[in-house]
Amino acid sequence: MLKAHAKYNLGQVVRHRKHPFRGVVFDIDPEFANTEEWYDAIPEDSRPRKDQPFYHLLAENEQSYYVAYVSEQNLVVDGASGPVDHPDVPDLFGDFDGRQYPLHFQMN
Repeated sequence: MLKAHAKYNLGQVVRHRKHPFRGVVFDIDPEFANTEEWYDAIPEDSRPRKDQPFYHLLAENEQSYYVAYVSEQNLVVDGASGPVDHPDVPDLFGDFDGRQYPLHFQMN
């Protein structure tokens, strides 16, 4: 039985450790659940372990908004940098409370 514990929560604002983007967590996989093609596209010396939580982010950088899929080892908390401006944030979350976004609905 898999017993992964996610370090970050839904609605939490995080940033990538190595790349210049940040985002809001909107889904969590307890371990890698993307395609092998996606994984193999990462340079071998930078590939994260598959046996850790992976986070779906409503992400932003200075040029654009997008959805990112990032391993736990590559994320750090970033709520102090203020709200995320991704246009899809209001569809899932309430107002930024200075640290994270509350969900608009209850999860099962």
